[in-house]
Amino acid sequence: MAEIVDSGNLSGVLDSALDAGGGLLRLTPTWVPRAFLHPGKRIRLNPKHYYSYGAERGGIDERWFASTTEAANDGRVWHEGLSFCSFEGKNFLLRDAVSENGKRLIGEGMFEKYDRWPVYSKFFDNMGPIPHHMHQSQADAKLVGQEGKPESYYFPPQYNNCDNNFPYTFMGLEPGTTKDELRACLANWGNGENGILDLSKAYRLKRGTGWLIPPGVLHAPGSLCTYEPQWGSDVFGMFQNIVEGRYVPWELLVKDMPEEKHQDLDFIIGQLDWEKNIDPSYKDSNYLEPIVADSGDGWEDKWIVYGTVDDDQLFSSKELTLQPGAKMTLKDPGASGWITVQGKGTMGKLDLQTPVMIDFGQETEDEIFITHEAATGGVEVENTGSEPLVGLRYFGPDTFGSVPAVGDYRK
Repeated sequence: MAEIVDSGNLSGVLDSALDAGGGLLRLTPTWVPRAFLHPGKRIRLNPKHYYSYGAERGGIDERWFASTTEAANDGRVWHEGLSFCSFEGKNFLLRDAVSENGKRLIGEGMFEKYDRWPVYSKFFDNMGPIPHHMHQSQADAKLVGQEGKPESYYFPPQYNNCDNNFPYTFMGLEPGTTKDELRACLANWGNGENGILDLSKAYRLKRGTGWLIPPGVLHAPGSLCTYEPQWGSDVFGMFQNIVEGRYVPWELLVKDMPEEKHQDLDFIIGQLDWEKNIDPSYKDSNYLEPIVADSGDGWEDKWIVYGTVDDDQLFSSKELTLQPGAKMTLKDPGASGWITVQGKGTMGKLDLQTPVMIDFGQETEDEIFITHEAATGGVEVENTGSEPLVGLRYFGPDTFGSVPAVGDYRK
């Protein structure tokens, strides 16, 4: 097993890793279980290892990328949700590395403003749908000492060889829905299925497309494996009480709300952004299709997550594809977390290889943190395999001077 280097002894190892990698850091897989969900079994984890945290913790249905955000799970292990960097038999937390040398890793401006890498992404992979739920706004999360969580979706074809049980996502509420109708659903929590989906609309999920999900908007993710760039928080409130016959306890509705408000239905409903939930043009306001950002001889770079949340550029993402034998210099204005989803090749001095099956605890060659230093200086990417080399990378807030607006894919 690799030696764990703590924050107090990190300086020399981090400098050596950054210098050896030309500003790139190799990351190891970060697996997260959810006790109330059923794994979709497409994130390349060895089937023998879905319950490696213990059966009582639930199956592993998520892999987090370049994360400095802890998973808010009961009974969690000390590093749950946190990404480790790997260098010459030593592992250290990306969170500690950013604290040690934030200017080099994420850029002086972002480090001074946030004092951390404030975003993360994940593969979210389930056999069926999850409860209709929302993530709190910044103001509402602050009431319990947390941060809000806007997020986004992209459905990578390489990780969606099958649809699983329900490739549709309910989003928002039907226009005309009243707060009294929603209040009745919550009041019926203990009396059988509360019927909240009767107030919503489901959209069929399409591979190679995505969505923006603002805070305070209800959504019940469907069964396509989803790549999710999002803000660095794990707050949520479940508004649906029974999903596929599984009961959702009231505690998962109110876990990120002030304790004295746990039975206050008006307060709970008040955490929703009502106008965005009943937006009659919800799809036009939130649906994303790829937009070519740049291209060259044998390669193409596409925006897959773009747009703003309440006029703020909080996160964005691109998909880079290189045909066999192609190479290019990847240059971005800021740091990013990279995951390889198809093919093999190299990025700078590091190998890239998409795994077929990963043992729990095994290190892989598919994930990299591209530091601000490497991104702004430029790093060469080459496809050394016989199929396309495809990688997804996500960025933090205000990385770009501008990003496409939602709906620009139509232009």
